[in-house]
Amino acid sequence: MITDIQDLKSHLKPGQRLLGLDLGSKTIGLALSDVLLGIASPMETIKRKKFTTDSERLLQIIKEQNVGALVLGLPMNMDGTEGPRCQSTRQFAANMLTKIDIPIIFQDERMSTMAVTRTLLDADASRKRRSELVDKMAAAYILQGALDLLSQL
Repeated sequence: MITDIQDLKSHLKPGQRLLGLDLGSKTIGLALSDVLLGIASPMETIKRKKFTTDSERLLQIIKEQNVGALVLGLPMNMDGTEGPRCQSTRQFAANMLTKIDIPIIFQDERMSTMAVTRTLLDADASRKRRSELVDKMAAAYILQGALDLLSQL
């Protein structure tokens, strides 16, 4: 089911985590919350293949990490409208819902990659190192935004 942040807590069981996804055309950045739903940590980056292959890896992580919901970054346009990338993200969510029965929420991801890239540049990370980290760190940035909103409810 696709839900919103306000209803998410009612669907989670104690000890369940959230899995944040930064969907790109070539990769999927992943981040995982702690069980107290306070801190998002970068987890891994999946190189995208076919949906079936990508979803199998996600289902494995969901099971292993006791994930109770997915937080998908929604790549809104700067003016707040939705473009083709949002449609792609919504379709990915719909496809995932055919394989799992956990809630999915969308989190505005505008500026997440830019913020993470700036942080990595400030840390003097090499171009190669930035490319290794940016997707999973963007997923953590997106997930942390959702966790911060959740804590205020």
